[in-house]
Amino acid sequence: MNKIGIICKAGITEPLEILKDLLPWLRQKGCESFVDIETASVLNMDGFRRSEILYLSEVIIVLGGDGTMLSTCRLVADKGIPVLGVNMGGLGFITEVQVNRLYETLERVISDECPIEERLMLNTKVRRVGEIIAEYIVLNDVVINKAALARIIDLETYVNRSYVTTFKADGLIISTPTGSTAYSLSAGGPILYPTLDNIIITPICPHTLTNRSMVIPGDSTIEVILRSPTERVYLTMDGQVGFSVKQNDIIEVVKAPFKTRLLIPCDRDYFQILRTKLKWGER
Repeated sequence: MNKIGIICKAGITEPLEILKDLLPWLRQKGCESFVDIETASVLNMDGFRRSEILYLSEVIIVLGGDGTMLSTCRLVADKGIPVLGVNMGGLGFITEVQVNRLYETLERVISDECPIEERLMLNTKVRRVGEIIAEYIVLNDVVINKAALARIIDLETYVNRSYVTTFKADGLIISTPTGSTAYSLSAGGPILYPTLDNIIITPICPHTLTNRSMVIPGDSTIEVILRSPTERVYLTMDGQVGFSVKQNDIIEVVKAPFKTRLLIPCDRDYFQILRTKLKWGER
């Protein structure tokens, strides 16, 4: 792989400092680099729109946090381009490469020695009066949530056309295994190994305390109907893209027809990541 796209988190200086050494290093390795236009403008060099980078690159490096990684994965997933995440944010569950290991990891990427891990994604549609009015692809989760001062909402939920229950709650999280360590975990959901083919349904602050997370097969079709009359309910994708839903809207969630392809450091241990990021074993 010698055509490298580079997308950076905006508004921080660390990626810019890294690129001053990284770009000459890549040239010495015989690689072409395509830097996003926002970052390139700060460096006084030619840049490329992110939509252009998709068609120029064999691999994409993300210099940022999980938020930058999520938006990039949604952008490139249907193209099958592998993505390498370099952590410059906080937790960094999917930006797994630390800066001090960037160059040794890139050596493996360039020589095609770095394994690729495929992650399930979700396709979400909103139907209103029989018409699809919105459609999204996500890597982490789809969240149906009420506004801060709104009352508990009623979410009539089906899996493969079978009625599950009507959740009376602050909201509902539909998550992939990758997203199991995000909002779903905070709401009491389980941690799933990221390559599993499953979907998690987690209620947010349910009125009935016996309502708990469910893990269902990845090929399931989930339908959630908002039965509450309030208009202060929002659908949020990966915590980044929002859409207002109304009474009787149907949110349909299924497995996407493609997967995110993540380049994984060869010596990566997922359980070590959990111990480190979640502070397991500490007192």
